[in-house]
Amino acid sequence: QVQLVESGGGLVQAGGSLKLSCAASGSIFGFNVMGWYRQAPGKQRELVATITSGGSTNYADSVKGRFTISRDNAKNTVLLQMNSLNSEDTAVYYCKIWRLGVNTWGQGTQVTVSS
Repeated sequence: QVQLVESGGGLVQAGGSLKLSCAASGSIFGFNVMGWYRQAPGKQRELVATITSGGSTNYADSVKGRFTISRDNAKNTVLLQMNSLNSEDTAVYYCKIWRLGVNTWGQGTQVTVSS
């Protein structure tokens, strides 16, 4: 059974940067998609960025040019570099992996951007 552990959240000033990390334990051999989602207070959870095991990426329009998703397949880790943060990026960020038709979520990490 796959488990995900996120780290790297925190408080940052507007215009600053943060880097989130998500480590997967258990077997994720074969094709899979890892990604980051976020949920702000009173809003639905939304996609931020995804990356396949082959390296193909997809971004929400709101983060294109500011966020970069990457992964280290040898370490079963996915990273999210977030630059030029603004108050609208404040949310709980969740890591997710899709594999063999199953979604597994991490526990979430809080990102707060102060203006």
